[in-house]
Amino acid sequence: MGLWTSGGYVVGVNSKSLENEQYLSQSNRITAVVVMAIGALGVLDIVLEWRTLGGLVSACVIGLVVLAAYVGLFRPSVTLRPENLLIRNHLRDHAVPWNKITDVDVTDILRVHTEERKLRCPGVQLVMRDIRKQRAGRTSKLKSENSMSRAEFVVDRIDYHKNMYGGTGSADAEIVTSWARPELIIAAVVAVIGLVAQLLR
Repeated sequence: MGLWTSGGYVVGVNSKSLENEQYLSQSNRITAVVVMAIGALGVLDIVLEWRTLGGLVSACVIGLVVLAAYVGLFRPSVTLRPENLLIRNHLRDHAVPWNKITDVDVTDILRVHTEERKLRCPGVQLVMRDIRKQRAGRTSKLKSENSMSRAEFVVDRIDYHKNMYGGTGSADAEIVTSWARPELIIAAVVAVIGLVAQLLR
């Protein structure tokens, strides 16, 4: 997996298929990495210095905060593939065939429209500062490289892929939605361990 930057987003390109493009918020991922690193140091300190039930409860709380940072900031992304558009949200994934997409737009967040529903994509979103400037009519003060131009770039790429692959998919293809099972299982296990440790204190 190679990485390059386009339109202000980190783009992951699969070496096996140069047609795969992944868009995600670089600033959100940096924040998540910082939070997860601090959390890992906290858990390490507890393991070394505070090996009690109280320490285990604290470690579980830190673990849940780290997992929340991963799910909320690190996980969301949008991947453009020849076969479909893969939307990774906080807790669910949506694989959308190109021929099912009717429209794409950006309000505060990227939205993919289908005949059945609208799918929100938190991996591509606008910065509130840019939204306020646009609402106040101060578009001239927006930098040429801002969250709106980056989001529009992703919209253009999705439109391009939709036009290219929209006629090649099966008419019977459906949107496949799945839960983020590993993350949910880890959260449940950590929460149960923390609850049991708290009851045994």
